[in-house]
Amino acid sequence: MPTATRVAGFWTWKNLGRSVNAGARGIRILAPIVGVKRKKDSEAEKDLTSQNTRALLGFRNAYVFDISQTSGVDLPEIHQVSGDPGENIERLAAFLIEQGIQLVYNPKIAPALGMSYGGRIAILPGQAKAEEFSTLVHEAAHEMLHKAERRTATTKTVRETEAEAVAFVVGKAVGLVTGSASADYIQLYHGNASLLAESLEVIQHAASLILAALEPSVDDETEPGREASAELAEVA
Repeated sequence: MPTATRVAGFWTWKNLGRSVNAGARGIRILAPIVGVKRKKDSEAEKDLTSQNTRALLGFRNAYVFDISQTSGVDLPEIHQVSGDPGENIERLAAFLIEQGIQLVYNPKIAPALGMSYGGRIAILPGQAKAEEFSTLVHEAAHEMLHKAERRTATTKTVRETEAEAVAFVVGKAVGLVTGSASADYIQLYHGNASLLAESLEVIQHAASLILAALEPSVDDETEPGREASAELAEVA
């Protein structure tokens, strides 16, 4: 179903207050089979504190349904960022290139607005300028914070919360109207105030670097991210 936009399994739709329509044909996907990889007795004896590790064992057929194949309560919509980022898109793009990060516009990543691949960022073309800038900051934050060792040491919830918090801080600083857009996104990944508090230092640091790149004349003694960091509680 190439027209599918939002898909979920039968029971997930039920939990969201929607029911799969009678006669709807499921979309077959490959779902991972995750199991526990048991350590050899000799390895376990050497380190009694070491736990058996979860491992990908293979894949199985599973079925999901597009929202167009369901009926029920309306799903909540994520609010969008608005305003005029001015020349900040070009400035941020130049900063990323200086950091050795390639930036491309690719319609094939839809429905995602942006993707970070480690040294390369893809942005969905056709977005409003404010949304494009916010997406670019979000993906830039992933590039700055979530590669190499730190990616394996953090969960997806932590990574998405941090990246969106950076986008919120930078967006507010350049005058964009964020409303509840960042809060909606963070809650989508089950982020919360305590997680934000734990990540405040890295969020502030990344936001400061990006804002410094957008405003080269900013005094080196100032920390652009600190002023907006006090507002982070809004997005939790």
